[in-house]
Amino acid sequence: MPAFASPAGDATRAVALARYPAVRAHTLDLAAPLSAEDQALQSMPDASPAKWHQAHTSWFFEALLLRPLLPDYQAFDERFFYLFNSYYEALGPRHPRPQRGLLSRPSLDEVRAYRAHVDAAMLRLIEQADTDSWARAAPLLELGLQHEQQHQELLLTDILHAFSCNPLLPAYAEAAPEAPDGGALRWLAHAGGAAQIGHAGPGFAFDNEGPRHTVLLAPFEMASRLVNQGEYLDFIQDGGYRRPELWLSDGWARVQAEGWQAPAYWLAPDDPRRPAGHWQRLGLRGVQALRREAPVLGLSFYEAAAYAEWAGARLPSEFEWELAARELTGLEQLYDAAWQWTRSAYHPYPGFKPLAGAAAEYNGKFMVGQLVLRGASLATPPGHARPSYRNFFPPAARWQFSGLRLARDPLV
Repeated sequence: MPAFASPAGDATRAVALARYPAVRAHTLDLAAPLSAEDQALQSMPDASPAKWHQAHTSWFFEALLLRPLLPDYQAFDERFFYLFNSYYEALGPRHPRPQRGLLSRPSLDEVRAYRAHVDAAMLRLIEQADTDSWARAAPLLELGLQHEQQHQELLLTDILHAFSCNPLLPAYAEAAPEAPDGGALRWLAHAGGAAQIGHAGPGFAFDNEGPRHTVLLAPFEMASRLVNQGEYLDFIQDGGYRRPELWLSDGWARVQAEGWQAPAYWLAPDDPRRPAGHWQRLGLRGVQALRREAPVLGLSFYEAAAYAEWAGARLPSEFEWELAARELTGLEQLYDAAWQWTRSAYHPYPGFKPLAGAAAEYNGKFMVGQLVLRGASLATPPGHARPSYRNFFPPAARWQFSGLRLARDPLV
């Protein structure tokens, strides 16, 4: 396993014994406001039920650590290796992704019992593994915890999409996280030049964050904060969704085909589900009036690019974003508001090599047809974000907490 992919080989067992149950407990805490009926919902093929997220993250530890490394491990239910595999071809066939919402069985109680079974075995593995087994297990353990944190965010984004399909437009929780407002917009200048990009040094990183390499950047300017809801409403009211000259061809086709008129989860003043005479938005706390200074969320890449064109700016490259995050003072909303679309295709860095074994399928095979997002969102678990993190989605995806930060070439 490449050195940049995980620092966990030298992690102490004491740290692992504390970290593992803490991360696992947070998943259950996130699911706690949801009923059993809520947790069975799958509102589209790209989303998964909350119950499935809880089972799949347990499957990851069972399939990649317990079965190969704990000699006397007994599976909770052999059928779960088929039910809760996501996309790992090397680990066998799987239940079709678009049909995860049909899994009324196992019940939520059984999934929780499955988690408890896996947790007990994992703690035993951490405590009892011999030196060689621990050296193999520790990096995979950290990868599994980082993987679970990704699914913690997906649990929230997926349930919000499901609730948006319900005419009652329910709230997830009154105390759910919210994105902070931004301050006054300032343009921060960077001189560009040769820059080192990618993860370096101690600390975890996914394989797609390396190897660290040199890029050459022209001078650029970066907006100090994200585009906010008030600014995006100005775009809408200026005919932004009716002006093809602002849109990439594929984006304009998507606007026409799907009838986009606003970001995901925005409710027009005359929306029959909640007519209010003014724009509203469904979030984790339920339906609320737009907050002009809060960042706009629920944007596809196409919408982000169209807004940038309307604003006389552009989207940053992922390299500009990373360099700015590391070196510019005064950037707001880097990691606590929205994932930020970049103009960069999701490609491997020079010299990229996937992880060894089944984990080789974690990132590399998705490096086609997707765009990179940088930063983190209001739903990203604490400690999971870093400047080199590369999120990625297809350009039409907009059920995530995704927004935009503008960039531009220096004014002359």
